[in-house]
Amino acid sequence: MTVRVVLADDQQLIRAALRMVMADLADMEVVGEAATGAEAVALTEELDPDVVVMDLRMPGTDGIEATRAITAGPAGARIVVLTTFDDDAYVYGALRAGASGFLVKDMGLDDIIGAVRVVAAGDGLIAPSVTRRLIEDFARRAGPSAGPARRELTGITEREREVLTLVGTGLSNTEIAAELCISVATAKTYLSRLLAKLGARDRVQLVIMAFEAGLVSVPG
Repeated sequence: MTVRVVLADDQQLIRAALRMVMADLADMEVVGEAATGAEAVALTEELDPDVVVMDLRMPGTDGIEATRAITAGPAGARIVVLTTFDDDAYVYGALRAGASGFLVKDMGLDDIIGAVRVVAAGDGLIAPSVTRRLIEDFARRAGPSAGPARRELTGITEREREVLTLVGTGLSNTEIAAELCISVATAKTYLSRLLAKLGARDRVQLVIMAFEAGLVSVPG
């Protein structure tokens, strides 16, 4: 299966770099490019891609508004957000808007390509450095008067709770397997069960659920 991708970034250099790498891949095709959020929404409606690689800061309609419009629409495109460290205030909004992946622009191109594949396959992915900022931003928005998170997690086993905790800290399936001394396949099975039992769309939502349940504390 070929993953059909729309690149949305106001920096032509970023789009060109990603397009050049994807052009050499048998399983990936760039079907459109956008320099604004409005263009990204229009192209997604027109071309129905599998994944949109979305910058957050663009003129006019920004990445959050574009992500919200795309995920609320009839198209089945999933969103991979490319962010920078000074985009903290935007990341949580993009999560709530329905993004399935959060990556930082200083990651290697191979890692970004890998993330596009992961998201296209129906999973979610967050760069560990972004996971920390997501949780910190979530805590700030909750405010000190809100007290600790109190999401109730019912119907999951103790082992699934352990896996959810590790997902919440940003660990990959391979890292979770090593931490719990289980196979990667078993780690994936636990993740699939958590998604089904908790009604989560993907890994990104599980990170927030882990925080809301008090399984992951704000890094000090």
